Amino acid sequence: MIRKNSEYPLQPPRERGTGRAFLFALVMHALLGFFLYHGIQWQNSTPEGEQAELWTEVPDSAIPHPVPPPPAPAPVAPAPPVRDEQADIALQEKKRQQQEAARAAQLAEQQRQQKLKEQQEAEAKRQQQLAQQQAAQLAAQKAAKLKQQQEQQAEKLKQQQLAEQQKQQQLKEQQEQQQKQAQAEAQKKADAEKAAKAKAQADAAAQAKKQLDAERRARLAQMQGMAGPAGSSGNGLGKTGTGSGSGGTAASPGYADKVRRVVRPNISWGGETEGLETVIAVRCAPSGTLLSASVSRSSGNDAWDAAALRAVQRSNPMPQDVNGKTPESFYITLRPAG
Repeated sequence: MIRKNSEYPLQPPRERGTGRAFLFALVMHALLGFFLYHGIQWQNSTPEGEQAELWTEVPDSAIPHPVPPPPAPAPVAPAPPVRDEQADIALQEKKRQQQEAARAAQLAEQQRQQKLKEQQEAEAKRQQQLAQQQAAQLAAQKAAKLKQQQEQQAEKLKQQQLAEQQKQQQLKEQQEQQQKQAQAEAQKKADAEKAAKAKAQADAAAQAKKQLDAERRARLAQMQGMAGPAGSSGNGLGKTGTGSGSGGTAASPGYADKVRRVVRPNISWGGETEGLETVIAVRCAPSGTLLSASVSRSSGNDAWDAAALRAVQRSNPMPQDVNGKTPESFYITLRPAG
């Protein structure tokens, strides 16, 4: 099992069982030395000789006989070395043990070589993995850098496009503003021309009206006045003038039409129309505010008189005359529309 050490990344991994293998090799070397020592001592020992005693039977005789002289002892040949079977067994056992020790040492060496080879292969594999990791990290860094560059380029392009859009928008706004200014100037010029034309027409109309008013005043000067309902017209409104004893100034000839246009929309009547005519006496402030309104001459139909009076009251304030003021008092003759 290979354990990864983050503190020393280049240190070879430790293998399990290394201590036991080392102890086993040490025991085998000790045994080998022991058997070699005893084998040398056994070969250096001298084999011990053998001794033999010879006994002769003494004859049971009472007559002494002369004892012959003992024969000369035959020379004893040295005993040939006897090979002990146990020694052979011990030698064979020693050889076997030596062979086993050699095989054990060879096996230990093979195991050591195998472990060394495995360690080298593991180290090579670790170095390869480390190289692959470094290559992967380098590739990831390159990819991240490339992605960052692409994002920066995209952001730069986006900023350029945004700046171009803003520039186009500003140019468009400037063009629209210039167009609006041109249109405003053209409209202003057209309004000025229209106003000048309207003013010229108004001046011409005012001049003509002044002449017409002068002529009407000249004709009205020949008349005795406009007080009373005798001068009423048949179109629903009577002519206007100062009330008797009021001390007010006379109204212009066109003031009756102004009053008629104001009062007529306020008449609400759904009854009979034939023969009905009511005269309303009106008093106003110079600003046109209605001060009072009353029936001066009844038509004989109270409902119609009330409708005519309501129409006048709804017309508050009364229109102003050409001099910018409303006559102080005047009469309005009202007839239902037929």
